[in-house]
Amino acid sequence: MKGVEVKRLDIKRDERGWLVEVLRSEALKRGDRFGQFLITTAYPGYIKGNHYHTRKFEWYCVIRGEGKLVLEDNASGEREEMALSEEGITLVMIPPGITHAIENTGKDILSVLIYIDEPFNESDPDTFFKKIT
Repeated sequence: MKGVEVKRLDIKRDERGWLVEVLRSEALKRGDRFGQFLITTAYPGYIKGNHYHTRKFEWYCVIRGEGKLVLEDNASGEREEMALSEEGITLVMIPPGITHAIENTGKDILSVLIYIDEPFNESDPDTFFKKIT
């Protein structure tokens, strides 16, 4: 069909679940600044994240299952935990300098829709490991 583009997405799998980059700025036809959407999953009992960024903002939204989001301010050490689930869909914006991790606390797979305001760049990832859970 004219104008339609179909791209099979690359699913990255490991023992914790899967991740797929849904839409990146390179796919846009306009010059607007756009980061990327992604979906990540975690199997029951597994944790994803345990990292922070120095310039990227992230928005988390649990779209399936139940999870505990742990946030820790790198400057002050302040820590917050929140329960997120598909029952009460909530959008959480995470600014730079906040370490974040999400644990699947349910009995089924956890699915999280994430928007990051800058596409991942292997040569400049701005993703720094810091274990908080």
